Amino acid sequence: MKDLLSDRINSLPVSQTLAMAAKTRELRAEGKDIIGLSLGEPDFNTPDFIKDAAIEAVNQNYNSYSPVDGYVDLKEAVCTKFKRDNNLIYKPNQIVVSTGAKQSIANIAQVLLNPGDEVLLPAPYWVSYSAIATLCEATYVEIPSSIENDFKITPEQLEASITPKTKMIFFNSPNNPSGTIYSEAEYRALAAVLEKHPRIFILSDEIYEHINYDSKPFSFAAIENMYDRTITVNGLAKAFAMTGWRIGFIGAPEWIAKACTKMQGQITSGTNCIAQRAAITALLAPVSKIQFMVDEFKTRRDIVVGLLRDIDGFKVNVPEGAFYVFPDVSAFFGKTIKGVKIENASDFSLFILEKANVATVTGAAFGTPNCIRISYAASELQIREAIKRIKDALS
Repeated sequence: MKDLLSDRINSLPVSQTLAMAAKTRELRAEGKDIIGLSLGEPDFNTPDFIKDAAIEAVNQNYNSYSPVDGYVDLKEAVCTKFKRDNNLIYKPNQIVVSTGAKQSIANIAQVLLNPGDEVLLPAPYWVSYSAIATLCEATYVEIPSSIENDFKITPEQLEASITPKTKMIFFNSPNNPSGTIYSEAEYRALAAVLEKHPRIFILSDEIYEHINYDSKPFSFAAIENMYDRTITVNGLAKAFAMTGWRIGFIGAPEWIAKACTKMQGQITSGTNCIAQRAAITALLAPVSKIQFMVDEFKTRRDIVVGLLRDIDGFKVNVPEGAFYVFPDVSAFFGKTIKGVKIENASDFSLFILEKANVATVTGAAFGTPNCIRISYAASELQIREAIKRIKDALS
Protein backbone atom coordinates (compact mmCIF):
# COMPACT_ATOMS: atom_id res chain seq x y z
CA MET A 1 0.00 0.00 0.00
CA LYS A 2 3.07 2.24 0.04
CA ASP A 3 2.17 3.57 -3.41
CA LEU A 4 -1.01 5.05 -1.93
CA LEU A 5 0.97 7.15 0.54
CA SER A 6 2.19 10.62 -0.32
CA ASP A 7 5.61 11.14 -1.87
CA ARG A 8 6.29 13.33 1.14
CA ILE A 9 6.03 10.52 3.67
CA ASN A 10 7.66 7.95 1.40
CA SER A 11 10.72 10.19 1.07
CA LEU A 12 11.02 10.60 4.84
CA PRO A 13 13.46 8.30 6.69
CA VAL A 14 12.58 6.72 10.01
CA SER A 15 14.38 8.37 12.94
CA GLN A 16 17.26 6.02 13.74
CA THR A 17 17.30 7.00 17.39
CA LEU A 18 13.60 6.22 17.79
CA ALA A 19 13.97 3.05 15.70
CA MET A 20 16.73 1.79 17.97
CA ALA A 21 14.64 2.65 21.03
CA ALA A 22 11.73 0.66 19.56
CA LYS A 23 14.07 -2.27 18.82
CA THR A 24 15.33 -2.11 22.39
CA ARG A 25 11.79 -2.30 23.77
CA GLU A 26 11.02 -5.21 21.44
CA LEU A 27 14.06 -7.19 22.61
CA ARG A 28 13.30 -6.45 26.26
CA ALA A 29 9.77 -7.75 25.71
CA GLU A 30 11.39 -10.99 24.51
CA GLY A 31 13.18 -11.21 27.84
CA LYS A 32 16.60 -9.95 26.77
CA ASP A 33 18.62 -7.80 29.15
CA ILE A 34 19.27 -4.79 26.92
CA ILE A 35 21.13 -1.75 28.23
CA GLY A 36 19.82 1.24 26.31
CA LEU A 37 22.46 3.85 25.47
CA SER A 38 20.65 5.08 22.38
CA LEU A 39 18.15 7.71 23.54
CA GLY A 40 19.04 11.27 24.46
CA GLU A 41 16.88 11.36 27.55
CA PRO A 42 18.14 12.29 31.04
CA ASP A 43 17.56 9.53 33.58
CA PHE A 44 16.74 12.08 36.30
CA ASN A 45 13.26 12.96 37.47
CA THR A 46 11.95 16.46 36.81
CA PRO A 47 13.01 18.60 39.81
CA ASP A 48 10.34 18.91 42.50
CA PHE A 49 10.13 22.70 42.34
CA ILE A 50 9.00 22.41 38.70
CA LYS A 51 6.51 19.65 39.44
CA ASP A 52 5.08 21.75 42.29
CA ALA A 53 4.50 24.61 39.85
CA ALA A 54 2.59 22.26 37.54
CA ILE A 55 0.43 21.02 40.41
CA GLU A 56 -0.32 24.61 41.35
CA ALA A 57 -1.35 25.33 37.75
CA VAL A 58 -3.77 22.40 37.84
CA ASN A 59 -5.24 23.68 41.10
CA GLN A 60 -5.59 27.14 39.56
CA ASN A 61 -7.67 25.58 36.77
CA TYR A 62 -5.39 26.20 33.84
CA ASN A 63 -7.28 23.99 31.43
CA SER A 64 -8.22 26.12 28.44
CA TYR A 65 -6.62 26.64 25.05
CA SER A 66 -3.49 28.76 25.40
CA PRO A 67 -2.38 31.47 22.95
CA VAL A 68 -0.81 29.90 19.87
CA ASP A 69 2.62 31.42 20.56
CA GLY A 70 2.49 30.90 24.35
CA TYR A 71 1.33 32.74 27.46
CA VAL A 72 2.65 36.30 27.62
CA ASP A 73 4.26 35.78 31.04
CA LEU A 74 6.02 32.66 29.76
CA LYS A 75 7.36 34.60 26.77
CA GLU A 76 8.54 37.28 29.19
CA ALA A 77 10.32 34.57 31.19
CA VAL A 78 11.98 33.35 27.99
CA CYS A 79 13.17 36.91 27.31
CA THR A 80 14.60 37.09 30.84
CA LYS A 81 16.37 33.77 30.30
CA PHE A 82 17.88 34.89 26.97
CA LYS A 83 19.21 38.12 28.52
CA ARG A 84 20.56 36.39 31.65
CA ASP A 85 22.19 33.37 29.99
CA ASN A 86 22.97 34.46 26.44
CA ASN A 87 23.24 38.26 26.42
CA LEU A 88 20.42 38.34 23.86
CA ILE A 89 17.72 40.99 23.94
CA TYR A 90 14.36 39.75 22.66
CA LYS A 91 10.86 41.15 23.13
CA PRO A 92 7.85 38.90 23.77
CA ASN A 93 6.65 39.42 20.18
CA GLN A 94 9.88 37.74 19.04
CA ILE A 95 9.21 34.58 21.07
CA VAL A 96 7.18 31.54 20.01
CA VAL A 97 6.60 28.64 22.40
CA SER A 98 6.08 25.26 20.75
CA THR A 99 5.51 21.61 21.53
CA GLY A 100 9.20 20.88 21.97
CA ALA A 101 12.25 22.28 20.22
CA LYS A 102 11.67 19.83 17.36
CA GLN A 103 8.44 21.61 16.45
CA SER A 104 10.25 24.94 16.76
CA ILE A 105 12.81 23.78 14.20
CA ALA A 106 10.11 22.40 11.91
CA ASN A 107 8.20 25.71 12.08
CA ILE A 108 11.30 27.69 11.14
CA ALA A 109 12.13 25.43 8.21
CA GLN A 110 8.56 25.47 6.91
CA VAL A 111 8.33 29.26 6.91
CA LEU A 112 11.74 29.94 5.36
CA LEU A 113 12.44 27.11 2.91
CA ASN A 114 11.09 26.64 -0.60
CA PRO A 115 11.52 23.60 -2.85
CA GLY A 116 15.04 23.58 -4.25
CA ASP A 117 16.58 25.67 -1.47
CA GLU A 118 19.73 24.28 0.11
CA VAL A 119 20.32 23.80 3.84
CA LEU A 120 23.88 23.43 5.10
CA LEU A 121 24.31 20.83 7.85
CA PRO A 122 27.70 20.73 9.58
CA ALA A 123 28.15 17.03 10.27
CA PRO A 124 27.59 15.36 12.60
CA TYR A 125 24.10 16.79 12.97
CA TRP A 126 20.92 15.79 14.79
CA VAL A 127 18.98 13.18 12.82
CA SER A 128 15.83 15.27 12.34
CA TYR A 129 17.56 18.21 10.63
CA SER A 130 17.88 16.39 7.32
CA ALA A 131 14.38 14.92 7.55
CA ILE A 132 12.85 18.34 8.26
CA ALA A 133 14.67 19.81 5.26
CA THR A 134 13.38 16.93 3.13
CA LEU A 135 9.80 17.60 4.28
CA CYS A 136 10.21 21.17 3.05
CA GLU A 137 11.35 19.83 -0.34
CA ALA A 138 14.70 21.48 0.24
CA THR A 139 18.08 19.84 -0.31
CA TYR A 140 20.44 19.34 2.59
CA VAL A 141 24.19 19.60 2.05
CA GLU A 142 26.51 17.98 4.57
CA ILE A 143 29.74 19.70 5.61
CA PRO A 144 31.90 16.88 7.00
CA SER A 145 34.17 16.93 10.02
CA SER A 146 36.08 14.27 11.91
CA ILE A 147 37.15 13.29 15.40
CA GLU A 148 40.64 14.65 14.69
CA ASN A 149 39.30 18.23 14.75
CA ASP A 150 36.69 17.58 17.48
CA PHE A 151 33.91 17.48 14.88
CA LYS A 152 34.10 21.17 13.97
CA ILE A 153 33.92 22.65 10.48
CA THR A 154 36.26 25.40 9.28
CA PRO A 155 35.42 28.74 7.67
CA GLU A 156 37.07 27.48 4.48
CA GLN A 157 34.72 24.46 4.39
CA LEU A 158 31.73 26.72 4.97
CA GLU A 159 32.70 29.08 2.16
CA ALA A 160 33.23 26.18 -0.24
CA SER A 161 29.77 24.76 0.56
CA ILE A 162 27.78 27.91 -0.17
CA THR A 163 25.98 28.17 -3.51
CA PRO A 164 23.38 30.60 -4.91
CA LYS A 165 20.73 28.15 -3.64
CA THR A 166 21.92 28.18 -0.03
CA LYS A 167 19.13 29.53 2.21
CA MET A 168 19.94 28.27 5.72
CA ILE A 169 22.60 26.72 7.91
CA PHE A 170 21.84 24.77 11.10
CA PHE A 171 24.29 25.10 13.99
CA ASN A 172 24.02 22.97 17.13
CA SER A 173 26.33 23.69 20.06
CA PRO A 174 26.69 21.79 22.38
CA ASN A 175 26.26 19.26 19.64
CA ASN A 176 24.15 16.14 19.42
CA PRO A 177 25.72 13.60 18.79
CA SER A 178 29.34 14.69 19.41
CA GLY A 179 29.16 16.93 22.49
CA THR A 180 31.25 19.52 20.62
CA ILE A 181 31.03 23.17 21.68
CA TYR A 182 32.02 25.97 19.30
CA SER A 183 33.91 28.78 21.01
CA GLU A 184 33.03 32.43 20.48
CA ALA A 185 36.12 32.87 18.32
CA GLU A 186 35.19 29.87 16.17
CA TYR A 187 31.63 31.12 15.68
CA ARG A 188 32.85 34.61 14.82
CA ALA A 189 35.17 33.14 12.17
CA LEU A 190 32.21 31.32 10.61
CA ALA A 191 30.10 34.47 10.87
CA ALA A 192 32.75 36.37 8.90
CA VAL A 193 32.03 34.02 5.99
CA LEU A 194 28.27 34.39 6.33
CA GLU A 195 28.55 38.19 6.36
CA LYS A 196 29.35 37.96 2.66
CA HIS A 197 26.11 36.08 2.00
CA PRO A 198 23.30 38.18 3.51
CA ARG A 199 20.45 35.97 2.23
CA ILE A 200 21.50 32.97 4.34
CA PHE A 201 19.65 32.46 7.64
CA ILE A 202 21.14 30.76 10.68
CA LEU A 203 19.26 28.36 12.94
CA SER A 204 21.14 28.05 16.23
CA ASP A 205 19.95 25.02 18.20
CA GLU A 206 21.05 25.52 21.83
CA ILE A 207 18.96 22.87 23.57
CA TYR A 208 22.00 21.47 25.44
CA GLU A 209 23.44 24.85 26.49
CA HIS A 210 23.34 24.21 30.25
CA ILE A 211 24.96 20.78 29.94
CA ASN A 212 28.52 22.00 29.51
CA TYR A 213 31.61 21.03 31.46
CA ASP A 214 34.70 23.04 30.63
CA SER A 215 33.54 25.95 28.49
CA LYS A 216 30.33 27.99 28.37
CA PRO A 217 28.55 27.89 24.99
CA PHE A 218 28.23 31.11 23.00
CA SER A 219 25.02 32.10 21.21
CA PHE A 220 25.41 32.80 17.50
CA ALA A 221 22.82 35.59 17.65
CA ALA A 222 25.10 37.45 20.08
CA ILE A 223 27.31 38.29 17.10
CA GLU A 224 26.09 41.80 16.34
CA ASN A 225 25.56 41.56 12.59
CA MET A 226 24.10 38.05 12.82
CA TYR A 227 21.25 38.89 15.20
CA ASP A 228 18.73 39.82 12.48
CA ARG A 229 19.44 36.63 10.53
CA THR A 230 19.60 34.13 13.39
CA ILE A 231 16.78 32.13 14.95
CA THR A 232 17.75 30.85 18.40
CA VAL A 233 16.10 27.57 19.40
CA ASN A 234 16.00 26.21 22.94
CA GLY A 235 13.77 24.27 25.32
CA LEU A 236 13.46 22.53 28.64
CA ALA A 237 13.78 18.84 27.76
CA LYS A 238 17.46 18.18 28.35
CA ALA A 239 18.75 20.48 31.08
CA PHE A 240 15.59 20.30 33.20
CA ALA A 241 14.85 16.58 32.63
CA MET A 242 11.50 17.53 31.07
CA THR A 243 11.54 15.53 27.83
CA GLY A 244 7.90 14.50 28.04
CA TRP A 245 6.64 17.96 28.97
CA ARG A 246 7.25 19.14 25.39
CA ILE A 247 8.25 22.78 25.75
CA GLY A 248 10.49 24.42 23.16
CA PHE A 249 10.83 28.06 22.14
CA ILE A 250 12.52 30.40 19.71
CA GLY A 251 13.87 33.93 19.74
CA ALA A 252 13.75 35.38 16.24
CA PRO A 253 13.24 38.50 14.14
CA GLU A 254 9.62 39.51 14.66
CA TRP A 255 8.57 38.75 11.07
CA ILE A 256 9.86 35.19 11.37
CA ALA A 257 8.22 34.74 14.77
CA LYS A 258 4.89 35.88 13.30
CA ALA A 259 5.25 33.43 10.43
CA CYS A 260 6.01 30.58 12.86
CA THR A 261 2.93 31.50 14.90
CA LYS A 262 0.84 31.42 11.74
CA MET A 263 2.23 27.99 10.82
CA GLN A 264 1.75 26.59 14.31
CA GLY A 265 -1.80 27.93 14.41
CA GLN A 266 -2.71 25.54 11.59
CA ILE A 267 -0.80 22.53 12.97
CA THR A 268 -1.07 22.26 16.78
CA SER A 269 -2.05 25.71 18.11
CA GLY A 270 -0.77 26.47 21.62
CA THR A 271 1.20 23.92 23.58
CA ASN A 272 0.16 22.23 26.82
CA CYS A 273 -1.09 24.87 29.27
CA ILE A 274 0.12 23.11 32.46
CA ALA A 275 3.60 22.53 31.03
CA GLN A 276 3.76 26.21 30.08
CA ARG A 277 3.01 27.33 33.63
CA ALA A 278 5.69 24.99 35.01
CA ALA A 279 8.12 26.29 32.37
CA ILE A 280 7.91 29.80 33.83
CA THR A 281 9.18 28.49 37.16
CA ALA A 282 11.93 26.46 35.49
CA LEU A 283 13.21 29.33 33.35
CA LEU A 284 13.25 31.91 36.14
CA ALA A 285 14.98 29.63 38.65
CA PRO A 286 18.75 30.04 39.14
CA VAL A 287 20.67 27.74 36.81
CA SER A 288 22.44 26.45 39.92
CA LYS A 289 19.28 24.47 40.79
CA ILE A 290 20.05 21.99 38.00
CA GLN A 291 23.83 21.93 38.50
CA PHE A 292 23.63 18.59 40.31
CA MET A 293 22.58 16.92 37.06
CA VAL A 294 25.37 18.57 35.08
CA ASP A 295 27.94 17.48 37.66
CA GLU A 296 26.70 13.89 37.43
CA PHE A 297 26.83 13.96 33.63
CA LYS A 298 30.44 15.16 33.78
CA THR A 299 31.36 12.29 36.10
CA ARG A 300 29.74 9.83 33.70
CA ARG A 301 31.49 11.42 30.71
CA ASP A 302 34.86 10.90 32.33
CA ILE A 303 34.00 7.29 33.13
CA VAL A 304 32.75 6.37 29.66
CA VAL A 305 35.66 8.10 27.87
CA GLY A 306 38.16 6.29 30.07
CA LEU A 307 36.51 2.90 29.58
CA LEU A 308 36.16 3.27 25.81
CA ARG A 309 39.80 4.29 25.43
CA ASP A 310 40.68 0.95 26.97
CA ILE A 311 39.10 -0.90 24.02
CA ASP A 312 41.42 -1.45 21.07
CA GLY A 313 39.97 0.04 17.90
CA PHE A 314 37.92 2.81 19.54
CA LYS A 315 39.07 6.34 18.80
CA VAL A 316 37.59 8.72 21.37
CA ASN A 317 37.80 12.47 21.96
CA VAL A 318 36.55 14.30 25.05
CA PRO A 319 33.13 15.93 24.49
CA GLU A 320 32.69 19.32 26.14
CA GLY A 321 28.92 19.18 26.57
CA ALA A 322 25.62 17.31 26.09
CA PHE A 323 25.60 13.67 27.26
CA TYR A 324 27.01 11.71 24.35
CA VAL A 325 30.31 10.29 23.21
CA PHE A 326 30.82 9.77 19.50
CA PRO A 327 33.72 7.34 19.03
CA ASP A 328 35.21 6.56 15.64
CA VAL A 329 34.91 2.78 15.12
CA SER A 330 36.18 2.59 11.54
CA ALA A 331 39.10 0.39 12.70
CA PHE A 332 36.59 -2.47 12.82
CA PHE A 333 35.30 -2.02 9.26
CA GLY A 334 36.15 -4.92 6.98
CA LYS A 335 36.75 -7.27 9.89
CA THR A 336 34.84 -10.42 10.82
CA ILE A 337 34.11 -10.72 14.55
CA LYS A 338 32.42 -13.78 15.99
CA GLY A 339 31.31 -14.75 12.49
CA VAL A 340 29.84 -11.33 11.69
CA LYS A 341 31.33 -9.16 8.91
CA ILE A 342 31.47 -5.50 9.93
CA GLU A 343 31.27 -3.24 6.88
CA ASN A 344 30.19 0.04 8.45
CA ALA A 345 28.97 1.76 11.61
CA SER A 346 25.44 0.47 11.09
CA ASP A 347 26.76 -3.11 11.08
CA PHE A 348 28.86 -2.34 14.14
CA SER A 349 25.92 -0.87 16.06
CA LEU A 350 23.77 -3.88 15.21
CA PHE A 351 26.60 -6.24 16.22
CA ILE A 352 26.85 -4.51 19.62
CA LEU A 353 23.09 -4.86 20.07
CA GLU A 354 22.99 -8.55 19.16
CA LYS A 355 26.25 -9.73 20.75
CA ALA A 356 26.56 -7.40 23.73
CA ASN A 357 22.91 -6.50 24.38
CA VAL A 358 23.79 -2.80 24.29
CA ALA A 359 21.79 -0.32 22.19
CA THR A 360 23.69 2.51 20.48
CA VAL A 361 23.00 4.51 17.30
CA THR A 362 24.95 4.40 14.06
CA GLY A 363 26.79 7.58 13.11
CA ALA A 364 25.36 7.27 9.60
CA ALA A 365 22.11 8.67 11.04
CA PHE A 366 24.04 11.84 11.95
CA GLY A 367 25.92 12.22 8.68
CA THR A 368 29.17 10.77 10.06
CA PRO A 369 29.37 7.11 9.04
CA ASN A 370 32.64 6.25 10.83
CA CYS A 371 31.16 6.71 14.30
CA ILE A 372 28.50 5.48 16.70
CA ARG A 373 26.65 7.54 19.29
CA ILE A 374 26.68 6.37 22.88
CA SER A 375 24.45 8.20 25.34
CA TYR A 376 25.60 8.36 28.94
CA ALA A 377 22.21 9.57 30.17
CA ALA A 378 22.12 6.31 32.16
CA SER A 379 23.34 5.26 35.58
CA GLU A 380 27.03 4.73 36.27
CA LEU A 381 26.29 1.06 36.97
CA GLN A 382 24.65 0.64 33.56
CA ILE A 383 27.44 2.49 31.79
CA ARG A 384 30.15 0.35 33.33
CA GLU A 385 28.29 -2.86 32.56
CA ALA A 386 27.51 -1.76 28.98
CA ILE A 387 31.13 -0.91 28.15
CA LYS A 388 32.28 -4.19 29.75
CA ARG A 389 29.84 -6.08 27.51
CA ILE A 390 31.09 -4.24 24.42
CA LYS A 391 34.71 -4.98 25.29
CA ASP A 392 33.93 -8.66 25.90
CA ALA A 393 32.03 -8.95 22.61
CA LEU A 394 34.96 -7.50 20.68
CA SER A 395 37.68 -9.46 22.45
